[in-house]
Amino acid sequence: MKFIHTSDWHIGRQLHHQSLLEDQAFVLDQIVALARDEAVDAVIVAGDIYDRSIPPANAVALLDAVLSRLVQDLGLQVILIAGNHDSHERLAFAARQMAAAGLHIVGPLTSAVSAIKLTSPTGPAYFYPLPYVEPATVRQIFDCEVTSHEAALALLLNKIREHDSQGLPKVVVSHCFLDGGSESESERPLTMGGADRVAPSLFSDFDYVALGHLHGPQYKGAEHVRYSGSILKYSFSEQHQHKSVTLVELGANIPRTIRLLPLTALRDVRIIEGELASLLALGQTAVNRDDYLLVRLLDKHAILDAMGKLRAVYPNVLHLERTGLMAGQEAVTLSRDHIKKGELAMFSDFFTQVSGESLTPAQQSVLEDILTTLHQEERTA
Repeated sequence: MKFIHTSDWHIGRQLHHQSLLEDQAFVLDQIVALARDEAVDAVIVAGDIYDRSIPPANAVALLDAVLSRLVQDLGLQVILIAGNHDSHERLAFAARQMAAAGLHIVGPLTSAVSAIKLTSPTGPAYFYPLPYVEPATVRQIFDCEVTSHEAALALLLNKIREHDSQGLPKVVVSHCFLDGGSESESERPLTMGGADRVAPSLFSDFDYVALGHLHGPQYKGAEHVRYSGSILKYSFSEQHQHKSVTLVELGANIPRTIRLLPLTALRDVRIIEGELASLLALGQTAVNRDDYLLVRLLDKHAILDAMGKLRAVYPNVLHLERTGLMAGQEAVTLSRDHIKKGELAMFSDFFTQVSGESLTPAQQSVLEDILTTLHQEERTA
């Protein structure tokens, strides 16, 4: 059985109010091409298909187009599970009808263990999809006393262990948070206070575990207990991550192989830092100036319309931090003399930005007199 493990597509997501739909379509095209070129038998998507429970119409249209290419054009089996961002009921609409065509969607959890047997030239395997579920839902469905995510998942995994797979490989598909996993800022917490953590050892005796939720590709406890990671960088905290999908091949009589297949983004997500003049000069010849950028300016003086100047060169600056200016402000004590000097310096910078020339000595003298008069009036008011 040869399959691609991917997750956390988050179709419809925005980054600092910038739509990423074009970027998502670009990388999903690559996943379809990889599935074709690697001649896989199936594609597994481990949750967070959409970014929100009621996705926009264009996000639904994109998912429909991608699934049509995978299932109808390539003839592949596809398994999708609901993640914590998805509406389980909406995602699973018409799931029973679509399963006959090879599209297996698992939304709400049920009391029956879902065991999907997929066949391939190298032998069949069983896939056990476990959508994201709250402990309270498990208590209600199974009439039990579980109170944590770990206890709820342990109960579900025990039911999978009890299923007779006739010696065929068992692949678990789950959307959860393994204890010790590496987080990023773009993941929505499952619960507060760490109660969502699950021990990796729960999964160790399965042949492969296809996980979703954490956005960085990684494995915990054992190499085959693995997060594929998200398909794109969904926050600036992910700027150093390398996005990929995971290619897995396993069978009853062949060694398991796991390989990462890299994905290339239409636009990277990066943080750049420096003084405005230097960044503008570098941007004139930069081939990647269309990337999504967080800019940290080190200039310690006031700048008129810094964002406008940056976007004239880097059109996709999404966020600006004046770290240099803030560092300068922290170093100034709040005395009257320092405040007066700060006001004079800031107005001088403003004047230079607007007029293109520095204050003359006469103008600077007039400004100093005005500031002195204003501060005297403040003290007597």
